[in-house]
Amino acid sequence: MLAPNLLPLQRRTAHQWFCPTPTERNKQIAQQFCDATWGKGRLAVVDQFTSPDFIVDYPILPAPLDRDGFKAWVSDVHTALPDLQFTMTDVVGEGDKVVIAWTAEGTNTGPIGFLNLEATRRSVRFSGIIIYRLLEGRIVEERGEEDAIGLFKQLGLLG
Repeated sequence: MLAPNLLPLQRRTAHQWFCPTPTERNKQIAQQFCDATWGKGRLAVVDQFTSPDFIVDYPILPAPLDRDGFKAWVSDVHTALPDLQFTMTDVVGEGDKVVIAWTAEGTNTGPIGFLNLEATRRSVRFSGIIIYRLLEGRIVEERGEEDAIGLFKQLGLLG
């Protein structure tokens, strides 16, 4: 079942109805999910957009996360950077995969729980990519890469 509250499946053009291809539909789903979670910190959409066996894997994490772990991590990021500005710079889709390049910036005014670090009060700007894999309109996997070294330098954790 597709996640509710998605953009319309069809839109009227000057000449006919337009129905997106499965790849275009996957891009819509991934963009809406990415914006809602990373962009706005809305955790309720995680269960709505993902499959029950959703898995998240990033090099910065000690181990892959399930839905609940992902919600905790997104919440942690938005607590650490309450003014987070998250921008998707590129979106590319092919079959069941969608790749989103992004930039993020904000000021670390809250604790960073997953790093066990108190607020540094430093402004940061970093970037990365996310690769989503979808199956039957649901996100089953999120894998990402981020500029962790650049982020850690800006936070004063590395020289």
